[in-house]
Amino acid sequence: MRRLYLILEISKTHLLSKKKQTIVAALGVTFGISMFIIMMGFMTGLNDLLDGLVLNRTPHIQIYNKIEASEYQPAVLLDDDRVNFIHSVKPKRRLERVHNAMPIMAELSNDRRVKGVTPQAMCKVFYLAGSNNLNGIINGIEVDEEMRLFNFKDYIVAGDANSIEKKKNSILLGAGIAKKLSLTVGDRLQVSGTAGNTYSLTIGGIFQSGMADVDDVQSFVSLKMAQQILGVGGSYISRIHVKLYNIEDAVPLSKQIEQLYDVKALDIKTANAQFETGSDIRTLISYAVSITLLIVAGFGIYNILNMFIYEKMNDIAILNATGFTGDDVMYIFIMQALIIGMIGGASGIGLGYLVSVFIDGIPFNTEALPTIKTYPINYDPKFYFTAVIFALVSTFLAGYLPARKAQKLDPVDIIRGQ
Repeated sequence: MRRLYLILEISKTHLLSKKKQTIVAALGVTFGISMFIIMMGFMTGLNDLLDGLVLNRTPHIQIYNKIEASEYQPAVLLDDDRVNFIHSVKPKRRLERVHNAMPIMAELSNDRRVKGVTPQAMCKVFYLAGSNNLNGIINGIEVDEEMRLFNFKDYIVAGDANSIEKKKNSILLGAGIAKKLSLTVGDRLQVSGTAGNTYSLTIGGIFQSGMADVDDVQSFVSLKMAQQILGVGGSYISRIHVKLYNIEDAVPLSKQIEQLYDVKALDIKTANAQFETGSDIRTLISYAVSITLLIVAGFGIYNILNMFIYEKMNDIAILNATGFTGDDVMYIFIMQALIIGMIGGASGIGLGYLVSVFIDGIPFNTEALPTIKTYPINYDPKFYFTAVIFALVSTFLAGYLPARKAQKLDPVDIIRGQ
């Protein structure tokens, strides 16, 4: 224990005797650690932001009626020796609604994996603006459930999301459509269904998803109003959206739904595979750049400790002459590297956190991202933990090679060289 104390004291003395070099080495670790924390916090925060724009509004499972050609035609199934040539087979005509939607929703609601189920009735319409007819889609929704499960209220940039429930002929108009038609909350809008029936709707709110292609066509009304525009009954449901407690259950549950109910069930991983790929690549780039910074800092420590050895030749000879072994000398230089790593790591964590907080407070307002007010930062503790571990490992490795060199020095050769 006393020998360890002596090694620590000697290490501190060596470091304090060369304060400028020690500070430079520690600063290298500090900036490496802080940049790692800042970049990982910002990049993963950005990933969460970009994915959230889509994933927060995307159900974990979408259930709808699948329209496709039969895999086997009756002529093919005929058991005879004739050769059958079938060309341009058209799919069987099926309604767009989900058959037995209500019983399916009831069963899914009782599933322990399911957080909530919401129905939708989608209708294609024309937005009438003078002599202009703009193509659009109106989704009939249960707005209370949409707000509970999919953060729907966050995307209402003007007006009241509940207006479509309070007033039957109210509509939450897409921001792109509102801009094109110069409409705002309280104005009236004429829409025409595919059957030619025209309805006058009051704009109760403006919806903005942040995706121009969606905001230019999509609007929302109550489920009953959409069914009225379609001219169908109250049981007509064109899509069922399912939110799960665990997104990992989406793939197996979607396959189970398809087998049980003869519907198409699209899971979120299949629908948004490109977003996960983009997030993984951005995260990988962030780790690569940040680790490179820490490695560069490690080389700086290596060079400085190498210089320490040449400058402390006499000290090494004296230590050996007074009873310190080669291992003790090696531990002294490794201890110096670890002290630099701990000081640099602690200050790097503090600097990284402060800069992250500063970035998090910078205003970031854009029409494309209505729910975002400041730059996104992720304060995940694992980034701070990873940074400290890597700082200690890199500084240990940077100090190990010079320490091995110091261990092998012969005090007689040192004195003879003097």
